Amino acid sequence: MADSEIISEKAIDMNELRVELEKIKKRDKELNFRALRTEEYLQHFATLKNSGELYKKIEALKIPRLKDQHIVKIIDLMPKTADELKVVLQSYPLTVNNENMKKISEVVNNFTAEK
Repeated sequence: MADSEIISEKAIDMNELRVELEKIKKRDKELNFRALRTEEYLQHFATLKNSGELYKKIEALKIPRLKDQHIVKIIDLMPKTADELKVVLQSYPLTVNNENMKKISEVVNNFTAEK
C-alpha cells in the first residue's frame, strides 16, 4: 500500500461530504464498502442543500472562539434552541455565552424557515 501524506485538514459538513463522494464515484466508477455505507447514511440525514450559505451566516456573527469545526457540527445537527446548541457544543472545550447561543439558534431557525 502506498504511503499517504496529509497535506491539509479541513472540517466539512455532511452535504459537502456527499458532493465529494459523488466526485469519487464518478472518478472510480464505484465506491468501496465503507463509502457506500456513508453514502446511504448521508441520503437519510443530509437534507440541507445549501449549507454554505448557512455557514456564512453563522460565521458573520463573529462569535469569539467559534471555529470551522464547531460551525460544521452546528450545520450537521441543526439545533433549534439555545439548549440544544449547548448540548452540541458540550463536547468541545469552548465557552459560548447565552446571548451568542441565542443568536446562533435564531440564525439556524431563520434559515430553516426560509427553506
